[in-house]
Amino acid sequence: MLDIRGSVAVITGGAHGIGRALGEYWVAGGGKVVLADVSEELLEEAKRSLESLGGEAVAVTCNVVSEADCSWLAQRAIDLFGKINLVAPCAGITRDGPVLDTDKETGKVIGKMSLENFQVVMNINLTGVFLTVRECVEQMINHDCRGLVCLISSTSSLGAAEQFNYSSSKAALSVAPRVLTAELFRRGLAGRIRCVAVAPGYVDTGPARATMNVKPVGKAVDQVPIGRLIDPYEIASLVGELYRNEALAGDVYYIHGGLRLGPKG
Repeated sequence: MLDIRGSVAVITGGAHGIGRALGEYWVAGGGKVVLADVSEELLEEAKRSLESLGGEAVAVTCNVVSEADCSWLAQRAIDLFGKINLVAPCAGITRDGPVLDTDKETGKVIGKMSLENFQVVMNINLTGVFLTVRECVEQMINHDCRGLVCLISSTSSLGAAEQFNYSSSKAALSVAPRVLTAELFRRGLAGRIRCVAVAPGYVDTGPARATMNVKPVGKAVDQVPIGRLIDPYEIASLVGELYRNEALAGDVYYIHGGLRLGPKG
C-alpha cells in the first residue's frame, strides 16, 4: 500500500473542480501538490486555499497543449520535490452541440459543429493529457519514482448525444490505461508506475452546472439512482484509494451514482 503522506502530486486543471478538490484532498492526507492551470489568478487562489489547510503547494501556470509548458511542469516538480508520485491530468473542456443540426419543420440541415469546436476539445482533453503524462512519466522513470497516473475519463466515454468531440476524447482516455500499462509492463516498470482512469457521471462543479443550463440540473439528477450529483471530493477520495492500492492498474473505475443503470435501475 502506498502512503499519501510525503508523496508529490502533479495536478493539471488544478484551479477548480475535480483538480482543486484532489489538491485539497492530497494535502489533507499529508502530501505535497504541484498545481497547474492556464489561469494564473485562479491558480494562485487555489494555492492559497491548499496552504490554508496546512499543506505544501506550488502553482505552475501551464497550457497543457504546449510541449514546453508540460516539460517545465514536470521538471519543476522534480526540481522542488525530487519526485513525482501522482500524475492527475484534470484539465478539460466541453463544447457541446450536434454534429449536424436540422430544422424541425423542413428536416434540412441548418447548422454544423465547427472544426474549431471539435479540435479545441480534442486538443485540451486528449493532446493535453498525452503531453502531461509523457513528460511526467519520463521524470518518474528517470528518478525511480513509485506511483500512479490517474486519468479523468467520463461516463460520456460511452457516448452522449451532442458530445461527439467530448465523448471521443473521453473514450480515448478510457482505453489509455491499458495502453500505458502494457507499455510499462513490457519494460518492467508496471509494478512501480501504474495507470488507471476514473470515469465520473454528473459532477457538481461550476463548469458542469454551466453545461447543464441547457439540460437543467434537476433533469440530470432524475437520471441518477442515488438522487444527486457527484461531489468532486468523492472523486478525489476514489483517486486516493486507487493510489494506495497497488493491485489496481490498467482499468477504468466508474463513479456515477448508478447513472449507467438509468433512473429505474
